[in-house]
Amino acid sequence: MRAALYRARRRLRRTGVDYFRGDGADWWAFAALALAVPVLVLLNIAIPDWAPPTALVLPVLAGALLLRPGTLVLLYAVAAGGLIAESLVHTGERVASAQPEAYTHGVTPGAALVVGAVGVAGLLVAQFRRRIGVPWRGGSTMLFDLRERIRVQGRIPQLPDGWHTDTALRPAGGQSFSGDFMAAARTGPGGRVLEVVLADVSGKGMDAGSRSLLLSGAFGGLLGSLPAHDFLPAANGYLLRQDWAEGFATAVHLVVDLDTGEYELLSAGHLPGMHRLAGAGYWEVKEAEGPLLGVYDEAKFEGVRGILGPGDVLMLCTDGMVEIPGRDLAEGMDRLMGEADRLVAAAPAAIRSGAAVRLIDTVAKHVNDDRAVLLIWRR
Repeated sequence: MRAALYRARRRLRRTGVDYFRGDGADWWAFAALALAVPVLVLLNIAIPDWAPPTALVLPVLAGALLLRPGTLVLLYAVAAGGLIAESLVHTGERVASAQPEAYTHGVTPGAALVVGAVGVAGLLVAQFRRRIGVPWRGGSTMLFDLRERIRVQGRIPQLPDGWHTDTALRPAGGQSFSGDFMAAARTGPGGRVLEVVLADVSGKGMDAGSRSLLLSGAFGGLLGSLPAHDFLPAANGYLLRQDWAEGFATAVHLVVDLDTGEYELLSAGHLPGMHRLAGAGYWEVKEAEGPLLGVYDEAKFEGVRGILGPGDVLMLCTDGMVEIPGRDLAEGMDRLMGEADRLVAAAPAAIRSGAAVRLIDTVAKHVNDDRAVLLIWRR
């Protein structure tokens, strides 16, 4: 008996797992929702003030999320039968009532239209879900997982003592997906080299989200797999092969030697980097040369070098941080560097965490564009 119970438990668990992955049959959900219909019908007959005919939209709506289109039509037939039963019962009670005109319960045309409209909308949702091949149980989970993978991929790996970073990314309009993304990895012998790519795909928000999803995975795979000077040419070739109608992107590739502080910036049409020299107390604009990614083949990308000394800060950002309508781009960069002086350079190292978010809130909080900031400093 113990073995039989164990097998039954495993079978039930496997059935549940298959169902919530979208691989199993949906008859269990159909049976539960179909049983809910007569329960709602009985409640409507017994306490119509608390269970109106429109309560049948509850199993109809749940079925749109749980069932396949074919099974959903069967549930709709059961719900229609429930509406007919309610109408017949209330019509009979109205006829048998001493004052038929005072009888207020029953299935009105408006209630039937509400249930029918919800059913049509639910069927459209179920058919769309079936067409894209994503089960309802995994569709939103998959999108959430993709978003989290992008964030994890963009996290700066743990750095040796004396090195600190802070990043922030905020999509346009408060959406979940952005055309800006970041990829980072420790490369080289012993992981003594930090490579970071900050990219801005054409478009913004959800419009650019699908392209950034694809490119972030490709760029993350290229980091460390190629010499630093081969990364942007490889990324350019990959983008060209996609043959997108609106497929260009900008990117900046930062390579930092964590032993010496020497770094190199390689750019593909991206904004310059900004390096604050702690000893001199001013910012240097580090502008590398290179065309946009995805425009033409065999593009050349020239880097610019520098050294991060103790107390220095290096800042990279996307154009959403500095673009001001009707004003020069240099003016936006000056404003950003001024705020970074106040929020980062002048602040003690112990409280610099979160400075990237504060920069966005101070400089570009209400900008309807994707915004991303990377700060890296050395004690």
